[in-house]
Order: sequence, then structure tokens, then C-alpha cells
Amino acid sequence: MKRIYLDHNATTPLRSEAKVAMIAAMEAVGNPSSVHAEGRAAKAIIERARQQVASAFGADGADVVFTSGSTEGAALVMGARQLHGAAVEHDAIRAWSIEDLSVDTAGKVQVSDPEISTMQLANSETGIIQVLPEGLALTDATQAFGKLPVAFNWMGTTAALISAHKLGGPKGVGAVVMKRGTDLPAQIKGGGQEMGRRSGTENVIGIAGFGAAAEAAVRDLEAGVWKKVEQFRNILELALVEGESKSIFIGKDMRRLPNTLCFATPGWKGETQVMQMDLAGFAISAGSACSSGKVRASAVLTAMGYSEEVAQSAIRISLGPETTEEDVLRFAETWLHKEKKHRARMA
Repeated sequence: MKRIYLDHNATTPLRSEAKVAMIAAMEAVGNPSSVHAEGRAAKAIIERARQQVASAFGADGADVVFTSGSTEGAALVMGARQLHGAAVEHDAIRAWSIEDLSVDTAGKVQVSDPEISTMQLANSETGIIQVLPEGLALTDATQAFGKLPVAFNWMGTTAALISAHKLGGPKGVGAVVMKRGTDLPAQIKGGGQEMGRRSGTENVIGIAGFGAAAEAAVRDLEAGVWKKVEQFRNILELALVEGESKSIFIGKDMRRLPNTLCFATPGWKGETQVMQMDLAGFAISAGSACSSGKVRASAVLTAMGYSEEVAQSAIRISLGPETTEEDVLRFAETWLHKEKKHRARMA
């Protein structure tokens, strides 16, 4: 029986468009900082991808600085200027922020001073979408880009973080997108690549894949692919509820990412569920991929006011464009069967 991949918020399968672009970029032998023909050809690949990413993200006229991913992007922006954040942020943000913004039971973050604050656009664990305040210093748009119709130029933020492997691009490449003219001192110093913001020879192959993936992701969004994904997510949620699951569905009544379902079954640890479902042929997560594998309660759910028992028992299901109705119904049937066995053991 085929395995079913339901962990797209951790990473997505590589799109065919990205693979084609990367293979073509492998033929570019020059260093993009070199002035000869070979160097210029490599540089052209980067600049084409930069325009593809900017256009897909609605950031024409903004600066797109390529990085190794959103984690490096957070260090680049916040290493120069500490910002206020909340405990529901990704660990890459929490590592740098002054963690004093409050979160309500619905997962909404309260920001009093946007110009010195950071707020994620969508949470990777719960899928809950935030309303960004005007003048926000930084938003982590990693999970939202490609799944939601977003445009940097309309966000009202100074900077945003995005990553290729969340929308069908390769791992190890991302970008900081910022208003043109924003002062951003380099954290990696050297040859002055990427407009002096991030030195080091650019990852030409990865950047080419990022550009192609971003372009393809927008086409999918405009074609209604994620509306279909949302229907399947809702079918899964309903199947679990009608199956008399004893779970708590996080953010059920909130605006969420179309592909994300987070629920907790108190007394049944999330990591245990992940292992059991893995053996049954399903790839799921007990939280953010950067935090999973660490046996601890979800900081996101704890910040929302859930008990440690609930926070330790949560799992995240995240669908992708290739997920089918058959996939989610098979998951629901298998998971409900295991939940009933768990309840019988605990009785």
C-alpha cells in the first residue's frame, strides 16, 4: 500500500517546474560575481529568479535578498534589530525576539507597537491566520506564501520572510523581502553579494528552483487548487468528528491555512501518534518540523492557554495539492481505529 504524505507544512515535494529549472542551472559554470560571459549567464539566472519571486509575492519594487531559508532571514533582520514577538512564533523568530506580545485563546496576537514588532502571517502548527497591523516591522510569511493570495506591497510591513521548500522549491534557499531603501546591515560579511546584505557566492541552482516554484505556486493558487485542498481538509475534519473522536480541534472556528488541521487527544502523546501513523503508512507531524523530535509540549498551544497535557497530545496534518479525498478518508479511518484502541487500553 502506498505511503500518504500529510506533512506539507514541514516541507513540500519538489515541483517538476523547479526541478527543470535547477537542472538547467547546473549547466551554468560561471560565478555570478564574475564579469565574463559565463559569470553573466549565472547572474542572469539569479536575476530572473529574483523577478519571479518578487512578482509571485506581489513585491515588485521591493528588494529580494536570497538567503539559505527563513531561519537565516530571521537572523539577518533581527540580528541587527531586536523586535517584540509572541510565543506562537516559529523558533527561528523566538530565538531573536523579546517575547512579550500576548496571545488570546483563539491564537490571535496582540500588537501595541507594530514598528518594533514581528508577527507571523500564518502559524505552521495550527494554521491560524493573523491580521497584520499597518507598519509592522517584520512578518514571517513562510507558511502563507503559495497557499494564500498575499502581496507584500499591500501588507504594510517593512520586511517579510519566505522559503522555497514550503511551496515546492528546493530546501536550503529562501529570501528576505523588504521595502526598497530599508537599512539592513549584513550579518554575513565578505564580497558584498545580494546588494551588500548577504555575502557569499549565491546558490544559483537553488535560487533557480525557488523562482520557478514561486511562479508555479501562484498559477496553482489562481487556478483554485488550494480551494480543493481546503475541501479535503474539511472532509477530514468532519470524518474525525463524526467518528466520535475525543479530540480538541485547534482553531476550528478561526480563519486557517487551507491545508492545515491541528487537533489534540489528551492522554495520547503526539509523538506516539506520529510513530504509530508512520508505521501505518502516513507521514504527519507533532508540530513544527524544526521542533519535532524534541519531547516537549507545543509552545504554540501553551501560549494559547491549553494545558500541558493537551499541548503534548497535539498532531498536525498538512495537505498538499496532490492529496486526494481517498487519502484523507483513509487517514481518518486508520487514525480513528488507533484512537479507539488507545481508549480501550486506558479504560
